[in-house]
Amino acid sequence: MNIQALINNKVAQALEAAGAPAGSPAAVRQSAKAQFGDYQANGVMGVAKKLGMNPREFAQKVIDCLELDGIAEKVEIAGPGFINIFLDKAWLAARGEEALASERLAVNADEAQTIVVDYSAPNVAKEMHVGHLRSTIIGDAVVRTLEFLGHNVIRANHLGDWGTQFGMLIANMERKEKEGRDVSMNISDLEGFYRESKVLYDEDEEFGKTARNFVVRLQSGDEYCLDKWRQLVSITLKQNQRNYDRLSVSLTDANVMGESMYNDMLAPVVADLKQKGLAVESDGATVVFLDEYKNKDGDPMGVIIQKRDGGYLYTTTDIACAKYRYEQLHADRVLYFIDSRQHQHLMMAWSIVRKAGYVPEEVSLEHHAFGMMLGKDGRPFKTRAGGTVRLADLLDEAEERANKLIEEKNPELSAEEKAKIATTVAMAAVKYSDLSKHRTTDYIFDWDNMLAFEGNTAPYMQYAYTRIASIFKRANVELKDLTFPIVINDEKEQSLLSKLLQFEEAVQSVAREGQPHLMCTYLFELAGLFSSFYEACPILNAEEAVKQSRLKLALLTANTLKKGLDLLGIETLERM
Repeated sequence: MNIQALINNKVAQALEAAGAPAGSPAAVRQSAKAQFGDYQANGVMGVAKKLGMNPREFAQKVIDCLELDGIAEKVEIAGPGFINIFLDKAWLAARGEEALASERLAVNADEAQTIVVDYSAPNVAKEMHVGHLRSTIIGDAVVRTLEFLGHNVIRANHLGDWGTQFGMLIANMERKEKEGRDVSMNISDLEGFYRESKVLYDEDEEFGKTARNFVVRLQSGDEYCLDKWRQLVSITLKQNQRNYDRLSVSLTDANVMGESMYNDMLAPVVADLKQKGLAVESDGATVVFLDEYKNKDGDPMGVIIQKRDGGYLYTTTDIACAKYRYEQLHADRVLYFIDSRQHQHLMMAWSIVRKAGYVPEEVSLEHHAFGMMLGKDGRPFKTRAGGTVRLADLLDEAEERANKLIEEKNPELSAEEKAKIATTVAMAAVKYSDLSKHRTTDYIFDWDNMLAFEGNTAPYMQYAYTRIASIFKRANVELKDLTFPIVINDEKEQSLLSKLLQFEEAVQSVAREGQPHLMCTYLFELAGLFSSFYEACPILNAEEAVKQSRLKLALLTANTLKKGLDLLGIETLERM
């Protein structure tokens, strides 16, 4: 149940009944401190100003019209006209029972939309590196959340599997074949082969010419080129899938929608943009001039969509891609999890998409940008030798460090159990340390912090869940044994239950804003409130009715932590 939405509707109705213009915002928010109640309505002052009324007097009129019988225990005016709402304990307890009885924790499903989520997008013939991590795990957490809310989510892994680089790779493969040498199809060897091909392309004019010819042949469907291209794609997909599986990321080969997919659309898109008068010839290239973007001379900026040699650009592909997602996939909303440096490029492509009428305004195209992963020196995260950190190496190191940690903390566990815990903690730590940061900011990658058992980290969150699971093992009870109702007798119980019932609000905010850190913050605060409750309110040695009520609160906390972490793509452990 979304309590914020419920109260917001009630306050909005009361505002209108008190004389506010229809549609005036109630601006209901969770209260920052317990003394201000559970929720605070902040919309009164703005409306009172418009009506030329004293805000506190108008707030009283709103309260007189406010129908919160049985929901609120107390409603009061604070400061210049804020309305503080304190929820009724019995009403909260009843909502807690509903959440406990529900597999979905009483979270309502949304009206289903078709939502395309573009994330991960590694390149062919290159290993995934740390630069792919943020898009992959942030996108996956949002995808899981949207599916939980009942949306039809289409995962789109926009693989970099087309373009100039394939000309140089195929040209180098052909060169080696002529010399009677094999090309190793191991992905780690391909990385070196890619670098070698690039040097030849940049420095050998004849090779460059051959490579460009291969690009044209590939784009026009030449079977020799396509066969070599398929080999390169296949090897890359296998390696990528190993990384996805290790990280419990829900992408598979079925979700690959590479740049190559839009190849046949590019010529018709360019022809159509010309025919619509949006694209014009300029110095032999085809260009769209955008009035909303100016160059340094103040003239409209030109976006090239076809080069002089007939080749297409990323912008052309991105225009075709947006068109395809609306026309063929019937998207109501499209979310792109792409690095912030691509923002202007995407905005320009979408500006052309809108002008051409390929995607109507009511279909939302959203760039959910993210910052960079930095080392402790504040620079992009690199190996000690200054190279790019391979994702597989990063995950290996996470497992090694987690193994040492588990060995120190719990040496008596079996080798098999230690290995399982270490792997689970390692992958969770890598993901959570990223997911818990605000998406748009750069963040410092810090092994010590991410594997710490205190603070807003994965080990702390996983341990918080395990600790509650152990209470039930010690009590030797299950939900069916708990026949007494939830009753709130202590303010710590009330604070915990109020937070538990805000789970749907956290879920909705992640879905709306594409910001998984909002769920991490919610879960961290919930774990903190449970600790305070656990210290202040004895459970197992309380009298039976109180004991059962508190066990129910503990169980609802465990279920909420587990579900919240699951939506982030993070596994919980029954024992650590």
